[in-house]
Amino acid sequence: MPILPHAPRPRLLPVLLGLCCLGPAPVLGRDSTSISIIVHTDNTKGARFEPAQALGAGIDGGVNGATDRLLTRHNVAAMRSARLTRLTYRLRTELGIENWHWNPEGQWSDPEHQQGYWTSSDRAKKPIRVSWGYKLPRRGDTVDNANDRDFSRLTDGDETSFWKSNPYLDAGFLKDGRAHDQWLILRFDDPVEINAVRIAWGTPYATAYKVQYWSSDNDYGPGAHWITFDHGAITGASGGDVVLKLGERPVSVKYMRVLLEQASHTAPPGAKDWRDRAGFAVREIGAGRIGANGKMVDLVRHAPDKNGQTFTHVSSTDPWHRATDRDPNLEQAGLDRVFHSGLGNGRPIMLPVGVLFDTPDNAAAALRYVRWRGYPVSQVELGEEPDGQFGNADDYAALYLAWVDRLRPIAPKVQFGGPSSQSALTDTWLNNDPDRSWNHHFIRALQERGRLSDLQFYSFEFYPFDDICGDIPAKLIEEDRLMARLMARLTAEGLGPDIPRIITEYGFSAYSGRAMAEMPSALLMANIIGQFLNEGGSAAYLFGYGPNVPINQNMACAGYGNMALHMADREGQAGTPLPSYHAARLLTGDWLMGKGMHRFLPVEIAGGADPALRVFAIRRPDGKLGLMVINRSPDRPFELHVMAQDAKGAAHEIAGRIAVSQFGPDQYAWLDQGPASRPERSAPAQRKVSEQRHLTFVVKPMSLATIIAPR
Repeated sequence: MPILPHAPRPRLLPVLLGLCCLGPAPVLGRDSTSISIIVHTDNTKGARFEPAQALGAGIDGGVNGATDRLLTRHNVAAMRSARLTRLTYRLRTELGIENWHWNPEGQWSDPEHQQGYWTSSDRAKKPIRVSWGYKLPRRGDTVDNANDRDFSRLTDGDETSFWKSNPYLDAGFLKDGRAHDQWLILRFDDPVEINAVRIAWGTPYATAYKVQYWSSDNDYGPGAHWITFDHGAITGASGGDVVLKLGERPVSVKYMRVLLEQASHTAPPGAKDWRDRAGFAVREIGAGRIGANGKMVDLVRHAPDKNGQTFTHVSSTDPWHRATDRDPNLEQAGLDRVFHSGLGNGRPIMLPVGVLFDTPDNAAAALRYVRWRGYPVSQVELGEEPDGQFGNADDYAALYLAWVDRLRPIAPKVQFGGPSSQSALTDTWLNNDPDRSWNHHFIRALQERGRLSDLQFYSFEFYPFDDICGDIPAKLIEEDRLMARLMARLTAEGLGPDIPRIITEYGFSAYSGRAMAEMPSALLMANIIGQFLNEGGSAAYLFGYGPNVPINQNMACAGYGNMALHMADREGQAGTPLPSYHAARLLTGDWLMGKGMHRFLPVEIAGGADPALRVFAIRRPDGKLGLMVINRSPDRPFELHVMAQDAKGAAHEIAGRIAVSQFGPDQYAWLDQGPASRPERSAPAQRKVSEQRHLTFVVKPMSLATIIAPR
């Protein structure tokens, strides 16, 4: 999904590890195209999986009218035909800093004024077909990860508006005995000289706080840390509108923070809700230098526009809002429509609930609703991408546990999990701790509370490449090491084998480009599925289920393409299949069986592995041997001779009736014509069945092949 532009994506640095299924480490530069493969056919220790449980796809929120365009009979049939059985429902409102009215019927905490904290009804007079996000008027972030059309109230120039932190992080609600200091950050375009700050406090205000600056101009500078200004530690404060002289001499500042430590717990006149007095509120903030006349020269740009105001980011946001805040350009498919669409294929759907910008009451009502309707739900994902929104991992852990405590009595047999990380490799942002792993901070927070067992599955997204220009075949090879590093790091950070690992979104990149509509997208999809499941992953959900059109959104060199199974016509209906569709059909229809447990088998490559070649072997429920072969070389075919090795170490020829299917450039080609780009040809995999005395076949360049052979 889209990400915050104010900080880089997680640093996905390659680690030189051997490929999991190919035996020894890669031998780069190998010229030979004739390779012998030995499959240990009697091995019983490989990872096991059931395709109907392990392979799926997701549908997301969108702009106005997206639901009607997506969930037509034609599109649903096209999506289902890919045979990616499981469905996850993605929650775009969480990315847009919006509250999710999953049911248009419900109750305001202040019904007289149609405002406050919203709880959707756990019943409905008619099926819920569409639902919406509601903008949060107490927002403190300049940008968001969805439509990105709103702005921060901290630097909007309107002192009747204000930012307020999330009241559910107040000690009065959490009662977890841990400090949950809140903060606001200013980021200047270039370093500026600062020795004064102006804070126009709202209610409640901070009675103790610190004004600090980051010691580096780089947000990820090695050894960088927050430094409190000489006169920046404030106690006994009483709110109001204050200008503080922070030091005698200005300091060069790129990032400035106000760390909020103790709250007044006061509420505006007439307020009756406990949430009105929980947290911190700031109406406007400025920063600059004290001039010759003793007044502060404000260097902050104040404007009700994300492009015109000085960038701000905050620790959390109050989910308070009004009926007038409905965002018609951020809609989610209605729950009834999703469950009745057929996309769940009769199996439980992964249900999301809002956390960062929602309330536990609203989440609880959603769970009661699906139980009332009798809809199959076995997993509930709490929140979406808290790491990508650069919140504090301990804050998210506290909210996660509070939500679990509220939800578990409603559905004791449902698994609760998260955090739906933007990436399992996300770094923390502007953090003093030398341990920069956001995920490790989250896992550690659960461990310190003795509640890691309440994380019943760990979910994350996997988009390995920001840059989808340059040598794409080399990136396909690099993905092996990225996934291996990711899985090893999760284990090292405390995520044991008893906690299922789920990729709730995967694709080439969070940014669109032609690689997503060319053969590399099929090869990447196959490799992610094979490697992740072989290394112990539980389930993987493709992002880009519905039809779409080619776009370019980040780098011109990436060209035009998109994550999708089909091209979309002018009405948004599925047209020509794209490579991911053909790959899905090949894997689910040829390599795998629809039902039953499959087991991975070890594979040895005589003479060492070629990095362009990837081989996965499975024992199918029908006893047959299934091979998936991925050739990532742009110009070299590989001739493979496959043998089986039994428990005694004896190698045997594989003979009999053998089915070979191959999908590659002979079947598919992309016509690169900018916004008018489209498939030049798009045919399914070519399948051939023959009697063979020796299992030998050729896999062509940039191709995916499957082989089904007798035991």
